Amino acid sequence: MVQFNDWCDFSDTPIGTHSVKVITSRPAEILTGISATAAVVPGHYAAEERVARALARLGKAEAAKMVTDLLPQTSQIRSGDLGEIYATEWINAHSGYRAPIKRLRWKDHRNMAMRGDDVIGMILDPDTQRLRFLKTESKSRISLRAQTLTEARVGLDKDGGIPSPHALSFIAARLLKLGELPLADAIDDALLKYGIPVDSVRHLLFTLSGNSPQALLLQSMRAYPGPITQWGVGLHVDGHAAFIGAVYEQVIADANRP
Repeated sequence: MVQFNDWCDFSDTPIGTHSVKVITSRPAEILTGISATAAVVPGHYAAEERVARALARLGKAEAAKMVTDLLPQTSQIRSGDLGEIYATEWINAHSGYRAPIKRLRWKDHRNMAMRGDDVIGMILDPDTQRLRFLKTESKSRISLRAQTLTEARVGLDKDGGIPSPHALSFIAARLLKLGELPLADAIDDALLKYGIPVDSVRHLLFTLSGNSPQALLLQSMRAYPGPITQWGVGLHVDGHAAFIGAVYEQVIADANRP
């Protein structure tokens, strides 16, 4: 996991039932952030078992090529992918929910963005034995603007605010192939048997930006009129574009290291 604590500071502002959490990179630890991020990025594009098998069968150079061939080449797609990677990492480390698959492994093309809900976290309610969901939209921008959060809100409010059936079916199918049968069955139960009540859903609006997201996230949370509890989480990294470029350069260098 990306160890945010090693290179970032945290703040948390409650807004009624909602909250805004800002994660700010420390300039003195930015190289730590690049290294920590680069270490987890390959696993979001290819399963560790696949890389290990290629290494054992084909050798170091071929395994490195497999990894680098999966990485996006354009700065825009890298930016969007890294926003989704950070959202997934934050969910698994800090939210209490679990994002059970790494969606980028199933991209149509490395220079295309994924479609559908960005990330969906889930947790089995111990009282009801039914799933609770964290529907997530991630946005990555050099300079975050209110319009970007408006676009994210449209995505979160789609399908009545609950995760889309198509996205959940996609996750269930992937989990089935991975052998995670109980969780795949629980998703199918939610889709086909019980339904997904709004009170079993929480929203996460996750941003990665070169400017501070705090004021914009506070404004977005305060303006939300609906019944679903909202989390706004913003990762602020000065030199956003250079940082993302450095992360992917580090991934490539690590893959090709003798």
